[in-house]
Amino acid sequence: MSKLEQILVLDPPCDLKFKGPFTDVVAANLKLKNPSDRKVCFKVKTTAPRRYCVRPNSGIIDPGATVIISVMLQPFEYDPNEKSKHKFMVQTIFAPAAITDTEHMWKDVRPDELMDSKLRCVFELPNESDKVNYVDAATKAAPAIGSSKVDSLVAPKPTSGSLDDSEMKKVLEECKRLQMEVGKLNEENRHLKDEGLRLRKSQRSDYRTTNSNSLIGRESTASSLPSLLVVMAAIFIGFFLGKFIL
Repeated sequence: MSKLEQILVLDPPCDLKFKGPFTDVVAANLKLKNPSDRKVCFKVKTTAPRRYCVRPNSGIIDPGATVIISVMLQPFEYDPNEKSKHKFMVQTIFAPAAITDTEHMWKDVRPDELMDSKLRCVFELPNESDKVNYVDAATKAAPAIGSSKVDSLVAPKPTSGSLDDSEMKKVLEECKRLQMEVGKLNEENRHLKDEGLRLRKSQRSDYRTTNSNSLIGRESTASSLPSLLVVMAAIFIGFFLGKFIL
């Protein structure tokens, strides 16, 4: 049996483009439109799950409706000579009449019921004109709140039907917060390692000090024995001499 053709209309259809710089989170939108008269379940997969944050990554699209998928690329060191091998796949299936558990539905779906579309990721650096626009936008936004300048460079303004500004900002802030927590955990791990080394060195030093004190105590005890014998001998001699004289 031939494979079913994808029922959803994807925009963009083939490439997900991410425009740098990539020192912060970069977002791209993917539109999924359902032109049919039936509900469609979708799921978004990627070959690099640790590099991307996808919201939403699954759901149900009503007939004639459109869903905007926000794909957020995590910061990384960009190498223009390295080609991106990251890919995304949108899997879809017509929703059953009485759907209650989508997770169970995806596990039991038959291969001949699946429809899918694949997209490749494209990384682009901003050209000179874009850089000028960035500078102008930052200059105009100077009287406003300081954080708005940074957000205007990171998150592109969503188009109609996409995530609203507040929701997008929350997702970006959550990504930044997780990155900061990872950095703090790494710092605490290094601190614990240094503290463990310091304690081991301190224990070895205490052990040497204890052994030295014990050795000195034994030497002082040994040296006091001859003096004690001399005193005892003098007492006995004096006792016998006094007895002899009497």
